[in-house]
Amino acid sequence: MGSTFNVAVIPGDCTGPEVMREGKKVLKAAGARHGFALNFFEIDLGGERYLRTGETLPDSVIEELRRMDAIYLGALGHPDVPPGILEQKILLRLRFELDQYVNLRPVKLYPHVDTPLKDKGPDEIDFVIVRENTEGFYVGAGGFLKRGTADEIAVQECICTRKGVERLLRYAFELAGRRGKRRALTLCGKSNVLTYAWDLWSRAFTELSQSYPDVTIDYAHVDALCMWMVKNPERFDVIATDNMFGDIITDLGAIIQGGMGIAAGGNINPEGVSMFEPIGGSAPKYTGKNQINPLACILAGALMLENLGLAAAARAVEDAVVQVVSRDIESLDAGRMGRTTQEVGDLVAGYLT
Repeated sequence: MGSTFNVAVIPGDCTGPEVMREGKKVLKAAGARHGFALNFFEIDLGGERYLRTGETLPDSVIEELRRMDAIYLGALGHPDVPPGILEQKILLRLRFELDQYVNLRPVKLYPHVDTPLKDKGPDEIDFVIVRENTEGFYVGAGGFLKRGTADEIAVQECICTRKGVERLLRYAFELAGRRGKRRALTLCGKSNVLTYAWDLWSRAFTELSQSYPDVTIDYAHVDALCMWMVKNPERFDVIATDNMFGDIITDLGAIIQGGMGIAAGGNINPEGVSMFEPIGGSAPKYTGKNQINPLACILAGALMLENLGLAAAARAVEDAVVQVVSRDIESLDAGRMGRTTQEVGDLVAGYLT
C-alpha cells in the first residue's frame, strides 16, 4: 500500500449522507486498485447539529480540519433551518477561515448525457470556471442606516484586493497552460459599469499575462459570456471571474453539462486544505428513499483525488462514471435513474480499473 491520506467527511443534511456513502465507497475501491488509502473522519456539521445544539462551526472543528489532507462535503441545507444560516456560518466561513480562495468548477458534458443546448456535445462543452472564493460581495461588508424607516439605506460592499485578485488569476493562468487544450483564458467581468473593481481585475490580468506567453487571453462582459456559454460553449477553455459572477455562471455551466446531478466542484487552497462537494442541494424530499443521484458527489471525490496527486485514480473514477451514464441509467434526475442510489455507487465501483 502506498500513501495514506486523512480526509474529513461532512455528510451534510437530508440526502447528503446518502450520496456521501456512495462517494466513500467508490474512493475506497479506487484506493484498493491504485495502491493508496483514505482514512475518513466524520465531522458532525449541518442542520441537525444546529437544531440540536445551536452550534454551526465551532473554532475547535476548524482547527481539526486544518490538520486534514482534504475535506469531503455532502450537501448543506435543512428544511427546519432558516435559509442563509448554514450557508453563511458553515460553508462560507469554511472557505474564508481555510483560505480556499479558488472555487474550481469543471463544466464537462459526458457522452450520453442530455444537454438543453441544441447540436452541442462533449466536444463543445468542456471548460473550467475558476471563481474567486473569498472576496467580493460575499465577505458581508456593509450595513444599514435608518433601518426600518422610509429613509432606510442598505450598503453592500464589494471587497477586491490586489493579492486576492492576482493569486486567483495566477491559478487560472497556470491551469490554462497545463490543460492541454487551447491554452486560452477568458476574464469574465463587467468593466463598463463596475469601474473600480474591474479596473483592478483588468490591470492584474493584463500584467500577469506577460508571464504566460503561451496562454491566449480575452475578456467578456458577464452578460455576453452567459449568451456565449449557451450559443458557443466551445469558445471557452478556462474562465476566470469574481465571487458573485462566478456563483451565477457556474450554475449555468451545471445545466448545460446535464444538471446538478453530475456537477461537482472544489474549494481550493493550493497551500493548505481544500474541500470538495457536489454542486446540488440536499434535496429534502428524497431523503431516505434511495433515489438520489450520487454521481456529482462521486465526481467531487475524483477532483479530491486529483488534488491529492492521485491523477490516475481520479481519471479511473471519472471513466467509471462515464461507463455508468453511457450504459446503466435512464436519467440523471432523482427518482428517474432506473437505479437506486446504492446501485449507482456499486456500478461505478465495479467499473473502476
